[in-house]
Amino acid sequence: MLLAVLSLTLMTMDHRHQHVEQLRSLIAIAFFPVQYAADSPLRISHWTSEQLASRHRLITQNRELRADMTHLRVRQLNMDALAAENERLRQLLDSSARLEDRVLIARLMAVDLDPFRQQVVLNKGAGDDVYPGQPLINADGVVGQILEVHPTHSVALLISDPSHALPVEINRTGLRTLVIGTGHPERLELRFIPVSEDLEIGDIVSTSGLGGRFPADYPVARISQIERPLGSAFARVEAEPLARLDRSREVLLLWPGEALEPPIPAATDEDA
Repeated sequence: MLLAVLSLTLMTMDHRHQHVEQLRSLIAIAFFPVQYAADSPLRISHWTSEQLASRHRLITQNRELRADMTHLRVRQLNMDALAAENERLRQLLDSSARLEDRVLIARLMAVDLDPFRQQVVLNKGAGDDVYPGQPLINADGVVGQILEVHPTHSVALLISDPSHALPVEINRTGLRTLVIGTGHPERLELRFIPVSEDLEIGDIVSTSGLGGRFPADYPVARISQIERPLGSAFARVEAEPLARLDRSREVLLLWPGEALEPPIPAATDEDA
């Protein structure tokens, strides 16, 4: 009963005269560390949960970004490959536009660069009017000639094949000779050139038109090495093919003497 009366008295005094306000403030300050310590586990739990959730989100976003980056890299590689292919095709089309003979673009399906056999398989055959012995060129120079023809594909012999011989002439002097394959796609030999002949490193060698298969004036190679052995009647001459035989993916089939058909002029009102 006494405690109840005392409580009512204190409540009345606090309500009317604010005498207990200071005491309440002191009690709140004294009990704040206890309250803070009691709330700490809950706050730590919330903070840990937020950190784990944030870490999980970051890990997920990192994985997604890595996957996107991989896809973009693959697409970039594909775009680079397409750009390179477009550039090669553009060069081929530019070359075909400069030619008066009929040409057809063919793609390489297989390559055999064995030292004893330098051949490629093309995706054009008898159905495309391909014939044995047909010249093969690209945007840079002579590539080879057709060896076998099948209904849907054909086999071509490269000028680097050891069995291939091509009549050529040196542009600067007009000297005629033969270019022989060596079995190496970056090296050819020029045969039967006297040691006294005027030759220089860098001379361009082109087809002479002799032999009846390759038309004249198609670039073949650039002289890269000249040796004049003592006591020998002929010089040792090597040349580098201009057609980059080990890098070509598309080539041009050539029909010598078969001119492209001129475009048909559009009809005019007067013709009507």
